[in-house]
Order: sequence, then structure tokens, then C-alpha cells
Amino acid sequence: MLLTRRQSLALGAGALLHEMLLANSRAVAGGTDTLTIAFNVNLQAFDPTVGPQSVNPTTQAIYRSIFDQYIGQKPDLTFEPGLLTAWGWNEDKTKVWMDVRQDVKWHDGTPLTPEDVVWSLERAAKKDNPAYFVWETAANYKIQGKRITADVMRFEPTFFMWMAFLTAYVMPKTYYEKVGAEGFEKRPVGTGPYMVDEYSGNAFLRLKANPHYWGPKPAFQTVIFKFVPDATTRVAEIESGSSDVTLDVPYEEYDRLIAKQGLAGVAAPISDVGMIFITNKGVMLDKNVRLAAIHAIDKKAIVTRLLHGYGVPIDTLQASEYSAYDPSIRTPYDPKKAAELLKASGYSPENPVKFTIQSTRGFKPKDYEMIQAIVGMWRKVGIEAEIEVYEIAKHFELRTTHKLAPAAFYNWGDAIGDPTCSTGYAMFSPSPHSAWKSDDLDAKMGPLWAEKDNKKRIEGWKAVDRYIAEQGYVIPLLQYVQPIVFRSSLKVTPNTSGALQPKLIANA
Repeated sequence: MLLTRRQSLALGAGALLHEMLLANSRAVAGGTDTLTIAFNVNLQAFDPTVGPQSVNPTTQAIYRSIFDQYIGQKPDLTFEPGLLTAWGWNEDKTKVWMDVRQDVKWHDGTPLTPEDVVWSLERAAKKDNPAYFVWETAANYKIQGKRITADVMRFEPTFFMWMAFLTAYVMPKTYYEKVGAEGFEKRPVGTGPYMVDEYSGNAFLRLKANPHYWGPKPAFQTVIFKFVPDATTRVAEIESGSSDVTLDVPYEEYDRLIAKQGLAGVAAPISDVGMIFITNKGVMLDKNVRLAAIHAIDKKAIVTRLLHGYGVPIDTLQASEYSAYDPSIRTPYDPKKAAELLKASGYSPENPVKFTIQSTRGFKPKDYEMIQAIVGMWRKVGIEAEIEVYEIAKHFELRTTHKLAPAAFYNWGDAIGDPTCSTGYAMFSPSPHSAWKSDDLDAKMGPLWAEKDNKKRIEGWKAVDRYIAEQGYVIPLLQYVQPIVFRSSLKVTPNTSGALQPKLIANA
């Protein structure tokens, strides 16, 4: 039986608790055919192409299990064929072409067709898709056999990169049109390695292997995602044996757990960066305040002392693996300079500038504690920040409506490593993901979106990053290292995108 989130809430507290206990009883770890993952976020909706949850990097682990993307991506972020076997532009980049994989079936046994691909791409170009501004750059699709062609409406250099990224999932045209959005949420259908078997609101999602899957056979017949946003509870899940795998636990717990008999772990850098959005309102319109907030943060101390060395301090939104990374851009820790900047605007520890900073708690390792440490550093130079805790879903809601607090902590994922997907969508005013919105920055970024000379394009983004650092329009903190703990009888391949996909887990 499938239970939607609305249905599970309707059960009432007692019945929901009963369902959760049933879920736990089903999810006792240790079976070779069943994999139980203590997951760090709840699933808000099954449709992976609309709504704010579709651009949450963490939920891609679930979406990639149920659906397939146009283009695949290996754990090292290199691209590979997905539901498209080949793709490209014509010589003058006025048209795109793509070949659709043959003999693929939907979970209900019906065949995938090029019409499904075209319908999905045209649907993605509508404004309920958070990345519509990518998909709308191609139109007038035509099908001839397995090949699809389209006109380039505006050259988008990352068009095919995005086909392995957020919202880039092929959906079943005939089935979706038959059941509608509500029906699809009740019983989603994809072509991925797993099919939805049972869903209980904020408690768990159970998947079963897809017998029609075109790719390698899944290692597990059943996969259960337990939704465990609290980090302490995830530690208990793995330590008690109730779950086989978990992720993003506090680093000191990671070190302790992997030393225990029967448990193992892997901690590798991923494409996520921790950062603090700055919203262009109130006190943040003062450049001195913004720059002081940046120079007052000792990022190295945060990584070393709070994160046990698991992290890489950064000064732009580009991690070292990204194509526009520029190590010469620096915003060093300098509390003396921070105090001087604040003094120039009339602030001091005795007369502090005040604002709210929003933060998740337990979503990423030590996220709340990291913000606590930063608030302490700020206090010493003349910044008094009040912490407001929110769930990640609330962050998306506030961000898309431009209602974030003056400062808001977030982790930004750029699994394709292109500057448009890090600096670009985080800082460009028309993007629904930006917090800072100003004409001066848009003027520098605007021409880069359609630049066909890739070398010139990358150099342009580096210049934008330098300008952002000089103006203090965002506060980059660190590149994340993702801790994953699992039963020692398992083998886990870390994914640089951060998506803990069941297909990357196998019995050792």
C-alpha cells in the first residue's frame, strides 16, 4: 500500500506511530537482500522535476533510484550515457540532437519512447520547474526514429551537463497525462533501478528492485529509506543495527563509529559547499557590514576544531574541482580589519550591528554548531546575530520568495562543476535561487550565460567571483567532506555529487 504524506497525517498520531513501528520492524538491518538507509532529509514529493524539493541535492539519491536521467553521471562526476546514448550540437550551435536508448521499459511494463523524452523536456521548460531557464533554451523538438532534434533558442553551454543534474529526469507522458499530478504522487512510475513499494509520510520509503531495468541488476531486492533528519538519531540507527548505512553524522561520531567492530566508513570531499547567503536588505546593504562579517570568520579553525579536519576552507563559491576555481581570490580571516570596517559604519562591540542568521540543525554535520561558532566570532568585533533554526524545506520556501533573513546558512551543490551552477544560479537576480539581487552584479554576469567561447566564459566567471568577494555579496565557508558509516559487510562507493545512491552500495 502506498501512503501519501497527506494520508499519513490523516491517520492521526496513534496510527502514524503504529505505522512507524511497523516500518522499523520491517527495516531491521543485516539481510543480504534488504538495504536500510538512515537518510538525513524527508521526501517532500515524488515528482523530481517541479517544486523546491527537485533542486535539493540530497534528494537526488532517491530520485535517481526511481527515475532515470537523460544523461548519466559516474561517481567521479564524469558523464556517461543514460536514457540518451549520444547527444550534441550542430557545428554552429543552432541545433541540438540526441539519440534515445531503445528497449527501456517503465515500471508498469510499457516501453519508453522518444515522445516521453520530448514531453519531459517541454514540460521542464515551464516555470514550475525551478531550472526552467535552462530547459527553455531549446524548443521545436522533432522526432525521427530514435533521434530527437531541436532549435537552440539561446545558446546554453551547460544544456547537456544539466541533463545529468537537477530536475533532469524523464517522465512517463501517457501515464502522467492519465493519472495527473495527484495520481502520480500516489503511485509514481519511472524507469529507474527501483520501484516505489510503500511510502509513509515523514517516516520511510520502501523500494523494490525493478525487474524491467535496462541497466545493471540492483544489488538489493529491497531498499528502505528511513527519514531521520536528527543526526543523533542517525548515529543511534547505525550503532544499534537498525540501519545498514547512514550519512552526514557528526565527525567525532564518525571517527568513533568506524572504530567499532562491525562498522566501516568512508569520508571523501564532495561537490557541496557550505555558505551563508546574504540578502540585500536592511543592514546588509552596508558594504562594511558585509565585509566585516566575512573577515571575522576563522574558517580554518572551524574546520580543524569543530569538524575534526573534515572540510576544505573556501573563499569563493568554486570548489577546487570546479572549472572556474581561482585560488588567488582570498578573503582572509582578519578580525582587526573587521572591527575597523564596522567602526567606519558606527558599530562596535558596545554598539553592535544586529541581524538574524538562519540555520539548519543536523542536516549537515555540525551545521548549527558551526553557525554558533561564527556568531561567537562576530560578537567579538561588533556583530550581534540571533540564530533562527529552520528545516531545509523552509529554507527553499523562503529563498524562492526572497524572504530569507539577512544571513542564511545553506549547502550549495554543483555536481557538474560549472560556474553557472555555483556562482551563476546562486547570485544572478533572475534566478529563483539567489538571495543577493543587484543590477551591478547582473550586468557582469548577464553576458556570460550565452558566451560560446568557453575559455572566455570561464575567465569571465572568475572575474565575477573576484568582484563578489570584493563586494562581500556572499560568505563562502568550506567544501564539505561527506561522512558515510555502514556495516563492514557492505561496500560503499562514495559519490562526489554527495548522492548516496543504493546502486553504489553492494554486499562486500
